[in-house]
Amino acid sequence: MAPKTRCYLADRGPAKPPRLTERRPGPNNALAMDKGGSVRRTRLPAPLAPVIVLAGMAAMLLVVRPAFVLGLRPALLLSETALVVPGLLALAAFGVPLSAGLALRPIDSRSALLVAAVAAALWVASLGLFEVQYSFWSPPEGYLEAFERLHEALRPRNPADALLSVAAIAAAPAFCEELLMRGIVLPSLLPAFGRVAAVAVTAALFALIHLDAYRSAFTFALGLALGALRLRTGSLLAPVLAHALVNTITFAAAPFTDDPAAARASPASRPHPPHRGRGVRDAVHASRALR
Repeated sequence: MAPKTRCYLADRGPAKPPRLTERRPGPNNALAMDKGGSVRRTRLPAPLAPVIVLAGMAAMLLVVRPAFVLGLRPALLLSETALVVPGLLALAAFGVPLSAGLALRPIDSRSALLVAAVAAALWVASLGLFEVQYSFWSPPEGYLEAFERLHEALRPRNPADALLSVAAIAAAPAFCEELLMRGIVLPSLLPAFGRVAAVAVTAALFALIHLDAYRSAFTFALGLALGALRLRTGSLLAPVLAHALVNTITFAAAPFTDDPAAARASPASRPHPPHRGRGVRDAVHASRALR
C-alpha cells in the first residue's frame, strides 16, 4: 500500500484581527470608528440641542448692544457670530471633529442647481405668504418703519459698501445660523426624533432665534426647506447657499417690492416714525426677521 501523505500548513503565527476602516456615520449613528480603531463622537447628545440654541440667543443679545459703538454692520456680524459660539464650544467639549460633525462637504452641480431652485421658490413663496398674512394680521406698530430704516442704513453707496451690506445681512447670517441649526442641532436630534420630527423641531428652533413672532410662519417654513435640503444633499453647504441666496434676493429686491400692508393703509393711519435715537436699535431687531 502506498504510504499516506499528510499536508501540513505553515505556521503563520496568530490570526490577525480584521482591519478597521473608517465609515461614514449614518443618520442614526452618533459614534464612528476611525482608522486607528478608536471610537469618536460625530454629533452632540440630543438634550443639548435646545440648550445651545438658548445659550446662543443669550450671547447674541449680550453682544449686540455693546457692538453698536462699532456701527450697524459690525453689530450684525458680531451678533451672528455670538449666536453660534456656544454650539462650537459644545462640539469642542465633546470632541466632535468639525468636518464630521458639521458635514462640511462640497456639493455637485446637480445639488447646486437644486439649491438655486429652492432659494428662488422660497423667495417667491414668501411674497404670497406675507400677502395672505397681511390680509388678516396687520404688522405691529412701527414694524414696517423699522424695516425701512434698516434698508436705508444698509443702502450701499459704492461697490465695496454693497459687499459689506450683503455680508452683514445675507452671508454671515446664513453661514452662522446654518452652522448652528442644520450643522449642529439637526444632526444631534436625528437619533432621538427621526428625520421628519428632527427637521420640524429644528425649524421651530430656527424660527425662535429670529425673535419675530410676526414672521415666525415664514421662518418655520424656511427652516423646513433648509432641513430637507441638508438631508437630501448630505452637506451643510447646500442650506448655507440657499439661505444666503434668499437673504440676498430679499435685501436686493426690497426697494422694488410693494408692501401690501403699506398700500392698504392711509398716510394718516400709518404709525409715526420712532425717535431717531432708537433707529439703529430698532433696525437691528427688525433685521432678525430678514434673516
